[in-house]
Amino acid sequence: MTVSELPLMVAPGAGPAPSEEEVAGIIATIFNAQTSKASVEASYALCELLLNSVGYAGLTQYGVIAEVKKAAGDKKSGLRRESAQNLLGAIFERFPPRAPISEVLFLIQDGGVLNIALDALADKGSVVREAAQYGIDALFNNLGGEAMVVGLLPALTRYLSKKTGKWQGTVGAYALLQKMADKAKMEIGVSKEVSDEKDILREAMGAKLAILIPIVEEGMHDLKNEVSKQAVTTMSSLTTVLSNDDVAPRIPLLLNSMQNPSSETLQKAIHALSMTTFVAIVTSPVLALLTPFLERSLNNPSTAQEVLRQTVVVTENLTKLVHDPIEARTFLPKLQPGVKGVVDRASLPEVRELAARALATIHKAMGDDNNIASRTTAADVATIVEAGLKKHDVSDVKNTDGYKLVNSYFCEQVAEGVNHRQLERLAKVVAPYLQHLTPKAAEVAAFVHEHYVTEDRIKNGQPPQDEEGEVEIVNANFSLAYGGMLLLSHTNLRLLKGHRYGLCGRNGAGKSTLMKSIAGGKLEGFPPQDVLRTCYVEHNQGEDADISILEFVIKDPEIAAAGRERIVAVLEEFGFDSGPEGRQSQPVGSLSGGWKMKLALARAMLQKADVLLLDEPTNHLDVANVKWLENYLQTHPDITSLIVSHDSGFLDAVTTDIYHYEANKKLALYHGNLADFVNVRPEAKSYYTLSASAVQFKFPPPGILTGVKSNTRAIIRMTNATYTYPKAPKPSLSDVSCQLTLSSRVAIIGPNGAGKSTLIKMLTGEVIPSTGKVEKHPNLRIGYIKQHALEHVEMHLEKTPNQYLQWRYQHGDDREVHMKQTRIMSPEEQAQMDKPIDIGDGKSPRQVEALVGRQKLKKTFQYEIKWRGLMPKFNSFMSREKLVELGFNKLIQEFDDHEASREGLGYRELQPKVISQHFQDLGLDPEIANHNEIGSLSGGQKVKVVIAGAMWNNPHLLVLDEPTNFLDRDSLGGLAVAIRDFKGGVILISHNEEFVGALCSEQWHVNHGRMVQKGKAAVSMDRFEDNSAVASAMTSAAPSTAPSTVPSGAEDNSEMKFKARKKKKMTKKELKEREARRRLRHIEWLSSPKGTPRPVDTDDEAE
Repeated sequence: MTVSELPLMVAPGAGPAPSEEEVAGIIATIFNAQTSKASVEASYALCELLLNSVGYAGLTQYGVIAEVKKAAGDKKSGLRRESAQNLLGAIFERFPPRAPISEVLFLIQDGGVLNIALDALADKGSVVREAAQYGIDALFNNLGGEAMVVGLLPALTRYLSKKTGKWQGTVGAYALLQKMADKAKMEIGVSKEVSDEKDILREAMGAKLAILIPIVEEGMHDLKNEVSKQAVTTMSSLTTVLSNDDVAPRIPLLLNSMQNPSSETLQKAIHALSMTTFVAIVTSPVLALLTPFLERSLNNPSTAQEVLRQTVVVTENLTKLVHDPIEARTFLPKLQPGVKGVVDRASLPEVRELAARALATIHKAMGDDNNIASRTTAADVATIVEAGLKKHDVSDVKNTDGYKLVNSYFCEQVAEGVNHRQLERLAKVVAPYLQHLTPKAAEVAAFVHEHYVTEDRIKNGQPPQDEEGEVEIVNANFSLAYGGMLLLSHTNLRLLKGHRYGLCGRNGAGKSTLMKSIAGGKLEGFPPQDVLRTCYVEHNQGEDADISILEFVIKDPEIAAAGRERIVAVLEEFGFDSGPEGRQSQPVGSLSGGWKMKLALARAMLQKADVLLLDEPTNHLDVANVKWLENYLQTHPDITSLIVSHDSGFLDAVTTDIYHYEANKKLALYHGNLADFVNVRPEAKSYYTLSASAVQFKFPPPGILTGVKSNTRAIIRMTNATYTYPKAPKPSLSDVSCQLTLSSRVAIIGPNGAGKSTLIKMLTGEVIPSTGKVEKHPNLRIGYIKQHALEHVEMHLEKTPNQYLQWRYQHGDDREVHMKQTRIMSPEEQAQMDKPIDIGDGKSPRQVEALVGRQKLKKTFQYEIKWRGLMPKFNSFMSREKLVELGFNKLIQEFDDHEASREGLGYRELQPKVISQHFQDLGLDPEIANHNEIGSLSGGQKVKVVIAGAMWNNPHLLVLDEPTNFLDRDSLGGLAVAIRDFKGGVILISHNEEFVGALCSEQWHVNHGRMVQKGKAAVSMDRFEDNSAVASAMTSAAPSTAPSTVPSGAEDNSEMKFKARKKKKMTKKELKEREARRRLRHIEWLSSPKGTPRPVDTDDEAE
């Protein structure tokens, strides 16, 4: 009869107690049997006899355990040793399922008997070793997750710490530890009961890693090859209980450092950790793994300063993410002395400063005694169990030997379940251990379960209540992990038909990951596609950019089944005109961001979705389309929506419920829209106001523009400009005239695809008008952030942000400016530059090599020309107008840009320390800016790098294309406050009415290729948390409406006249003093190190 065929619960006394002679006879048969089979059969017979009568007590009452210990140590008789293991294997196989109380005898009381089986793995007889391994496997398979943690794990640590056993037993113990870790691994497709057991085992083992890691690491260095090999394998399995995706990629390096300890491997491990962006909550398993490395690095007197810097940075970053003060107090005191030592003794000031920051963070993380929530202990559980026994009139049980034996064992298991919030398993943990002691075991177990469920609801809130008449379509209990990083733990997602749920939480909490898991069918408990059709709506239709919109939609087999006529009709409903000239015939790549979003929604409708997963649906949508989307969602009660959005107005308008990511990795449901949620949780007010409390940006002052003494004077002007994209049938913009000043606060508004971004590109020189002209102040500096902001840095992913900024500005100007279309030479323009020019000086014609200088000439400029093949002494000057006439527009622009950048960068030193401060002013930690590659940064961090790059040369005009699309709510608040306080001009494109209303006093409406200025409007000060006013309340000058025909010219500055400051004529004495200063400066340069830039002598030098 197999274990599965036996009855699960057998009460003691079911049969008469056997006599001692009867039991002794069976024991004698076991140890005197001539064959293994006879010994095994007698062993099973003894187990059945005891289980059907006195139960677990018979193992000690009849001296069975004592006989096993005695026979197992018989060095003379291999037969007796084999029989002992056969009996032990039968006991391990039969007793735990039917009498769980026996686990205490095997694992706890008097040191347990597991060590007997482990020692037998070193027996010289193969049959003894096989019997011992069978028994070990049988015991492992019959233990629950809690029993493994409370019983098996301590037994193994005792055995491995003893160090007196044979190496084969040590290998067996390590292998058993590995099996536990492997059993705890997350698996997809297992039942909820199995998943819950894995969760409790994984979390409880993770909490014990601080004890396990040193024991296993010691085995990795054992002289016996078999032991070290198994220990390495075990350590590799143990690291899988870390649910942290930040650390997971670094584990191979960490294991290598453990296996081959040296300063070199430690430095590699620390360097890898310092390059890691930590975003996940740090729990005790992570601290248990990393603390020894950090401690070793901090306390080693020979650790290099750079490694110390990295170590304290990693310590600070980890500590910031430790949310549990109990865990902090367990591990951080080990690091505290080392960090304090760095503060006191490090030679570099930077390292001392970073260590001081880390030390302050450690103190903060360990928290105040009064704020630490206590953990449930076995003694606490015992009190509740005794209350349950008293309630059901069985208090006498607690005085029995059996209760005294098992009380602390199962109470500790209950405490593990409570502390890890595995409340569903509590009754199953309590009842089996009490069933042999009282007939009221189930009632007492239910009492304990009910008590802790009630206590949990008091701490964590009530679950959502059913609503009358509502149809439930999803009720999923799940945990969500991204890689190895646990985002949500044992939480519930319940969706009702027709409800629209907003998904809110901090940046990086896992909102988009949850949506993608649902869309991919990977979320446990969520109905599959054939039961509930779910559609993930994203606005990135990047693939197949060349095929038409209609063909792109039909390409999906599911949608194609609806028929071409139906597809055409639905696309028309969404605004895509049919026909050869209609929008349906245009390539996907020609769509603006807003139209791509509408296309994604149209595809979702054609798929007949029951649940829409909308990830930032209002990004790139204009006001009219946002209103259309709101109306669409509100008028389709058959569709359930799950929405992630930073647009508070949109969430207010459409949501019926809010799911919020709580700090304890749970989803909490709040009924009502975002406003109702904020009433309940006032700390969520940041969803409404633009506050710089969480992320602060500080823009540099723009500096002075030569000749511009008024903030209302035009600094850039576009006149009668028209632009047509290549191969486009009609212009994107026609006959546009406008201008900007230093006081401008302009919002460009219009429907998707109207030409807003094209207008910005013409103003900034990204594209050249087909007709008309763009003029700007020669020294104007523009900070431009594109709609797809990461384009700026995607070619520099291997650089750190600091290195990127140094690369971009190392030659004294902005290298990205040279990549604009207005700066790239066409073949025709290059041919014109190669033509010899006769300047009428009586000498032969010559070719222009470069412009090397610029001077004021009346109301314009003249430029110093270096001639190809001639010495600098033959340089000559030529007026701007003459150079433009000869076709050298782009050469002039390039030199003007260089001079403008040089003037802006005159306020800046391109040194790492100064750059670090600049990044800090824009919300990016200097440590990340100096030492992390751009490729390893998050999307939000990359955007901060882009903003820092645009603001480095102190721009006069800030141009932002859809700034609200790429920043989270906190960063958006910081950006809004920085723009408000900026002293230069600002022009931006945004569909976010909240952002525009708070900042922009002037609006330019673009539609059907035309631009209309709507005049100024009062900005909404109440949009800011501090209610402060915008830096400049003045509006831009009115745009020119003169319909005069102007010849085409790319950023022709000839019409923009700016007066230069008058030069004071120097006296002879002043001239001599200046000459002396220059000579001394030249001599100093000659004696300076090789490579030092030569100082420039200028007419207006500040001396």
